[in-house]
Amino acid sequence: MAHVESAHLVELALSNATTTDADAEALRHIETCTRCRDELRSLTRLVTAARTAQLVDLPTTPPDRVWQRISRDVSGAPDTPRPPAPAPDTRRRVLLALLALAAAAGIAVAHRYLHERAELVQRGVVR
Repeated sequence: MAHVESAHLVELALSNATTTDADAEALRHIETCTRCRDELRSLTRLVTAARTAQLVDLPTTPPDRVWQRISRDVSGAPDTPRPPAPAPDTRRRVLLALLALAAAAGIAVAHRYLHERAELVQRGVVR
């Protein structure tokens, strides 16, 4: 399964609705996926903090423009693309390929040696 979408993780963190099959599938994925589990944990902490916050927790009442900006950002902000995965380490791949090649060559040499030795033993040249 692909990673759980951010909007779905928010819904799970809010836990307002009854659980659906999609939620159950997402929760199964979250059990095995560190990235999704960490994101859900962070969102759950944020929801808990927001639900327990009181007006006295704020140093001053925020101006209306703050709430307007939050509303605008929440309603129209598209998901930001994730950064591309890091490029594979080419040196490591080359080293692994060379090690595999050396192992294959060693096996081929050993096989030939044993085959030739068996022939010499069969002919009585070597014991």
